[in-house]
Amino acid sequence: MQLVCLNLLPRVYLEAAYVLKIRNRAIAEAQLHHFCDASEMGHGSASYLWLMNTRRQVSIAFVKGKARVAPLKQTTIPRLELGAAVLAVHINKMLQTELEINMEEPVFWSDSMTVLQYIASNTKRFKTYVANRVSIIRELSEGAQWRHISSKLNPADAASRGLKADVFLQSKLWINGPCFLSKPQSPWPGTIQMDGVLDDDPEVNTKISANAVVLKDSECPRSKLLSYFSKWTDLTRAVAWILKIKELLLPLRGQRMNTTQGQAKQERKLKQQVKPNIPKLSVSDLEKAEKAIVCFVQRQSYPEEIEALTKGTLKKASHLYKLDPAMVDGVLRVGGRLSRSALPEETKHPMILPKSSQISTLILRHIHHKVGHGGRNHMLSTLRRHFWIPHANSAARTVIGDCMTCKRQRQQPGEQKMSDHPADRIIADLPPFKDVGIDYFGPMEVKRGRNDVKRYGVIFTCLTSRAVHLEVAHTLDTDSCINAIRKFVCRRGQVREIRSDKGTNFVSSDRELKSAVRDLNQNKLHHSLSQDGIKWIFNPPYTVELIREESGSG
Repeated sequence: MQLVCLNLLPRVYLEAAYVLKIRNRAIAEAQLHHFCDASEMGHGSASYLWLMNTRRQVSIAFVKGKARVAPLKQTTIPRLELGAAVLAVHINKMLQTELEINMEEPVFWSDSMTVLQYIASNTKRFKTYVANRVSIIRELSEGAQWRHISSKLNPADAASRGLKADVFLQSKLWINGPCFLSKPQSPWPGTIQMDGVLDDDPEVNTKISANAVVLKDSECPRSKLLSYFSKWTDLTRAVAWILKIKELLLPLRGQRMNTTQGQAKQERKLKQQVKPNIPKLSVSDLEKAEKAIVCFVQRQSYPEEIEALTKGTLKKASHLYKLDPAMVDGVLRVGGRLSRSALPEETKHPMILPKSSQISTLILRHIHHKVGHGGRNHMLSTLRRHFWIPHANSAARTVIGDCMTCKRQRQQPGEQKMSDHPADRIIADLPPFKDVGIDYFGPMEVKRGRNDVKRYGVIFTCLTSRAVHLEVAHTLDTDSCINAIRKFVCRRGQVREIRSDKGTNFVSSDRELKSAVRDLNQNKLHHSLSQDGIKWIFNPPYTVELIREESGSG
């Protein structure tokens, strides 16, 4: 039965037949019509392509139909109808993209007056569910595109309520669309003037909260601009561009004011002049920007001083009185007695800036980076070639203290905490040279007859009293070392402990001494000295505090 029913379905949207219609007829108008409807069982949409040729012959093609079941949670019919309208606008967006035809504005049909009132309402505030869907519909369509249709003529009614197979085969409404679509637009149902949404509608949000916010923003836009940048060069370049564009727009503004409404050609010429070929910034542009920034900061920080100098002389109570300030081309500069010197004018009379200004901090940071993170005096000498900041010494100290590069460069490296002294270094009741340290130095060349021979010095240091004893070693072999130790013992008394570095720890000795001491027969030394009750302790290489016994007393 199902196969028979499927064979009886007409093929309404085959690509070959669709292309054939377009090629064989000169299409004059094309338009999409979307019908939507909903019921307790579900909601759906049906879309049709309306074509009219130059002979005003109309052809209707079924394009797409879609149905969705109602959610398990019980939902009101107006909300389901609104969901069907959302489905219709989404299908229209997809078809407008896929169909490569120049079409008129689409038309949307719905049999729900409530949904049409929701879409047309501009004054009511709806609850979240309705408000979100109405915003989607308004975003993807216009209110004038929505029209009302009766339920009997709505083909989407079959998608929302469902039809049996035999009834569906007998009905031509789903495939062919409503009968009025096969005629020109004049007999179509017209748009209905929608009344406002009733206040007692459950979807209207009756709780309206009004929040009053008072903004207290007394900062002017120019101050915001100066505080926005963190580098002096970026700020001067930004202000330079603003001044350059201002110079270009002011003449155009005068020409625009003199232009009458009928002079369209001259208006187009002015629009072309708005986008001129702006040259790059020059040194003079940056100097103008620097001067403009300083003038603005001075008028904010020293209004009384500028007014007093404009009228006459400055009062002695002003903290700028000692600088003998003067107004030069609208800029407050330091006076002084260097007007006849050969220095540049900016160096003779630098511009005055307050210490607490953000601009002063930016300039000091720029100079600090420019002088290679130099010291405070270097910064101040460079600063006073163009600017004079009262109490600049402390301001420069603050800038240097906040510089992370200077902190990294001047930070002291970490130091290892020294361990406790060994017992033989701090016991004071032992006789001298009871515990000693031994080391070699040399070689020294001495005369033996007519020959020059090498002799090495052996230094013994008392670990407690730091007393020093010197002996001579003829060679660097083990026997000469033992003889030097025995001569030392015969002179200073019996030794209990001897400490020495290994051969790799003789930093102050030359390469020959290091290699020779490495070759000392350690076992022979231990065997010879252990008979006399001497314990020899060798320090590990490259360490001072860690001591490891390599030989013990016998």
